[in-house]
Amino acid sequence: MALNNSQYNEVMRGYERQQLENRHSQQRRVEEVYRRLPQVKELDDEIRTWGAASARQALGGEEGAGLRFKEKLRDLREQKLLLLASAGYPADYMELRYNCPDCRDTGYAQGHRCHCFEQARIRLLYTQSNVSQMLQKENFDTLSFAWYDDVARLGQLGMTQAGYMQMVVQNCREFAAGFPEKGRNILFTGSTGVGKTFLTNCIAKALIDRYISVICLTSQDLFELLSRYRFGRDQQEDAGEAFGHILDCEMLIIDDLGTEVNNTFVSSQLFYCVNERINREKGTIISTNLSMGMLRDMYSDRVASRIMSHYATIPLYGEDIRMKKKNFRGLT
Repeated sequence: MALNNSQYNEVMRGYERQQLENRHSQQRRVEEVYRRLPQVKELDDEIRTWGAASARQALGGEEGAGLRFKEKLRDLREQKLLLLASAGYPADYMELRYNCPDCRDTGYAQGHRCHCFEQARIRLLYTQSNVSQMLQKENFDTLSFAWYDDVARLGQLGMTQAGYMQMVVQNCREFAAGFPEKGRNILFTGSTGVGKTFLTNCIAKALIDRYISVICLTSQDLFELLSRYRFGRDQQEDAGEAFGHILDCEMLIIDDLGTEVNNTFVSSQLFYCVNERINREKGTIISTNLSMGMLRDMYSDRVASRIMSHYATIPLYGEDIRMKKKNFRGLT
């Protein structure tokens, strides 16, 4: 998930464009105020005049020039704020505004990449990947209940598959809209083709649209990446950064847990990943064909315990939707 040079440059160009827009936006606000309140322009002109005069006096060695300027500046600014307030403008209306106050739209804060840089990185990678194309096809707007049975009732629920899925989808919409305040973790269980991956894609798209950093990985890709990092098989400079993103991204989606080749390394890394993200208060969504009992048997009691105590479990039922679509299109 690391950026190459061209991708990094594209992210930074985005910041440059944002900085330019910030300045243009500020200029439009300043011109608006000057039109409505010419007195404000007169005060700004006076502030600049006093500043230039004070600088000349200071260079000429005149004592007290700086102090006199500070006092005059304070008085002029107070007059300006009173004029703005009288016209209904906030005190900072004529100041530069930033999408990210932490880095002031530069991408870096205190010598390190800002959290907004990570969001921009994730969005760029998704835009340039097949995942972006998938999320355009599989999202809440394209979800249809027509494929779910609305006649037969599911014995364990006493309601139809379509009715149950409508309830599940509403819960998923509320989860995506309220994340992270209204919950962070979901476990989707159910057999193949009942809609687990589609729902995770729906949530991913909704979160990305809110500029929330999301990483989607199949369980095989996740453990392969962790293996390369842990055993030093990936010597790239950004390998540690990619590993850090798995732990620190706001939402990690692990798709098809249980399809990877399981061993003690996988079990230990799954616990580490799940537990570390819980401790860091980061969100995780897991989809799996395994029941909770099978998860316990395949990984460990402590993995199952952490998931059971910190995840909202959403079981999905019914027939294989993918097979229905395939048959409908005449591909069999």
